[in-house]
Amino acid sequence: MRDSACVPSTTDLTEMLRGADLRVTRPRVAVLDAVFAHPHADTDSIFTTVRTELPEVSKQAVYDVLGALTVAGLVRRIQPSGSVARYESRVGDNHHHVVCRSCGTIADVDCAVGDAPCLTASSPAGFSIDEAEVIYWGLCDACTPAHNSRSLP
Repeated sequence: MRDSACVPSTTDLTEMLRGADLRVTRPRVAVLDAVFAHPHADTDSIFTTVRTELPEVSKQAVYDVLGALTVAGLVRRIQPSGSVARYESRVGDNHHHVVCRSCGTIADVDCAVGDAPCLTASSPAGFSIDEAEVIYWGLCDACTPAHNSRSLP
């Protein structure tokens, strides 16, 4: 489902690419648009979305664009345990994720506590830590047994 209120215009996407010193190409604009329109989508879903607009684009081109957008910091790649890589447009903050153990739905969760990196390592082993990646696991409302029993006739 696309929430057009959260998806930048083509002009905005173009400016984002230019601001990241990336050449503006139709595949890059289409992939960036797909990531904004479908948060936490996997590569196959992004590829399918892009192909509706650019039928000639190859899966390898989408992989390459996702890599370039990730390196440029325009998208974030996440990969919860047992899942394929997924991409999101929410970058520049230190948010976390919650994953449904049953259906695999992923949602954003704001930072656990305080300033980045949200958590303080008990022994940073000589590292200067600037980010913590936290993934919460559980059941979404649709998969929660109590929710499912309420919806029975």
